[in-house]
Amino acid sequence: MKKTLLTLTAAVALGLSSLSAFAADPIVIKFSHVVAPDTPKGKAAEKFKTLAEEKTKGAVKVEVYPNSTLYKDKEEMEALQMGAVQMLAPSLAKFGPLGVKEFEVFDLPYLFRNYDDLHKVTQGEIGKGLLDKLGAKGVKGLAYWDNGFKIMSANKPLKTPDDYKGLKMRIQSSKVLEAEMQALGAIPQVMPFSETYQALQTGVVDGTENPPSNMYTQKMHEVQKNATVTDHGYLGYAVITNKDFWDKLPEDVRKGLDEALKESTDYANQIAKEENDKSLEAIKAAGKTDVYTPTAEETKALQKALAPVHAKMAGRIGKDLIDSIYKATGFDPSK
Repeated sequence: MKKTLLTLTAAVALGLSSLSAFAADPIVIKFSHVVAPDTPKGKAAEKFKTLAEEKTKGAVKVEVYPNSTLYKDKEEMEALQMGAVQMLAPSLAKFGPLGVKEFEVFDLPYLFRNYDDLHKVTQGEIGKGLLDKLGAKGVKGLAYWDNGFKIMSANKPLKTPDDYKGLKMRIQSSKVLEAEMQALGAIPQVMPFSETYQALQTGVVDGTENPPSNMYTQKMHEVQKNATVTDHGYLGYAVITNKDFWDKLPEDVRKGLDEALKESTDYANQIAKEENDKSLEAIKAAGKTDVYTPTAEETKALQKALAPVHAKMAGRIGKDLIDSIYKATGFDPSK
């Protein structure tokens, strides 16, 4: 009897030990993105990984998959909704195709003069309200990460609005970006980010728009003879997760991840301008691209040519939303 009791005790102990080991298995978060590890987003994702694992005391393991190694632009959102991946940081243009067209407001040309204007929106009530709209799609919006302001590039100088006429310009999937290129007389070509270098190299497209960090890390400057520092549009990201996955996390784990997100967001936004400035200098130093900074008059002419895009897209995005951003920033580019 005593021997049987000992055996049972040992079995229970073994079972508890196995249960304990099982409980100690970390929660795996697959974080997929489409840019290089040395971009602002790539660095911020790695920062989040470090902070998340530290602040949850190993309860979470973050696996970062850069450069479209898991999913391309068009695939990643569906993968998140299905639970095949737990976190993404897609560019804000990606939410239009998801059915939340209001996010396309960030694609409007010359909407923000600088980062101060931008942060009044992304770090205020307008930005929070937009993230909240994702819940109906099974997606939880967690934070905004800056990349930076975009420059135009092509294999010819781009100094006046007329210079864009007839050029095939690669864009992300966004009705606003389509309207932007059409306003300049260019031909918008939607294609995945991962295919853009080859398309530029082979002449499938003539040019594109990107923050300097994306242009440099993807080596697009090697296949573009000209770039103009237009700073005409903003490229940023929303860090998102599968809503069901997030809601089912233990409260203490979620708290640790919230802290990690806040710190990695501060880091991402701090390095964005710095990384883009460095990349622009690196593009110049490489000597393969003639980088041109437009005059105030040339900037005004481009802004005037693109101003009608705001009115044209108001019915799609929401005039009230656009007006609320003008009010928050104190800037109306059509005036």
